[in-house]
Amino acid sequence: MAARVVLSVTAMNIARRYQDLVCWQLANELEQLVFELTATGPSSRDFKFRDQIRDSSASATRNMAEGFGLYWPRQFSKFLGIARGSLMETHNSAGAGLKKGYFTEADTDRMQRLAARSSKATTRLIRYLDSLPPRSRRVG
Repeated sequence: MAARVVLSVTAMNIARRYQDLVCWQLANELEQLVFELTATGPSSRDFKFRDQIRDSSASATRNMAEGFGLYWPRQFSKFLGIARGSLMETHNSAGAGLKKGYFTEADTDRMQRLAARSSKATTRLIRYLDSLPPRSRRVG
């Protein structure tokens, strides 16, 4: 498991790249796990399911990166909200995969924990961005 850089407002750490964001790091770990678990086995043969869970997990990291590249915090916050929705979709799909017999309970738990942790970190970042005064300078 890769080391994570913690973005702490109180310590005045500034994310200079989207990869520095804890929410992105957790979502990226989730994405890698989803792709690994759907590369073989029964889920790899259910193309619709496989493509959907892969797309939702990849969508989270893509939206975080895209939002980070925008100038205003409110715009970034909007993309983080979309990413959070994708994380919840992945969480739901992991549970559906367990019910279909595609994933073990342990693998499902790993996916759902990563989705929940990334969602929580994303929510904290959204709250911070939304607390900034309007037309404040970009965070990163």
